[in-house]
Amino acid sequence: MKTIVLFLSFFMSVLGGDPFIDVSSEVLDAIKQGNATAIAKHFNDKIDLKILDQEDVYSKAQAELVLKDFFSKHPVKSFVESHSSNAKSANQFVVGSLTTTKGNYRVSFLLKKFADRFLISQFRIENDNE
Repeated sequence: MKTIVLFLSFFMSVLGGDPFIDVSSEVLDAIKQGNATAIAKHFNDKIDLKILDQEDVYSKAQAELVLKDFFSKHPVKSFVESHSSNAKSANQFVVGSLTTTKGNYRVSFLLKKFADRFLISQFRIENDNE
């Protein structure tokens, strides 16, 4: 019986994958596409959002609108992830470089584990000072 439980646990973990990797890869793909709706799908109910000079704590819906506005004014050309944290802790971060038609930006987001899933609790788009 113990062997069956271990086998099922292993099998489910392989099928389910790492929830951080799933969320972060979906968010990275959405950033590359400039898809605010796909990013907002992973927002916590309240999110600390900073886009250029605009910073506040927003509801999920408000943050999506602010992000949509940014992407409509700054069409994405490319996004390259440069850093990410260890996927085994309860708080994860990802940092990358966003190139748009209007300039280059540094994007970072913080994922926190809530129950059995990771949600974005902080999302930032800042001028690239390189």
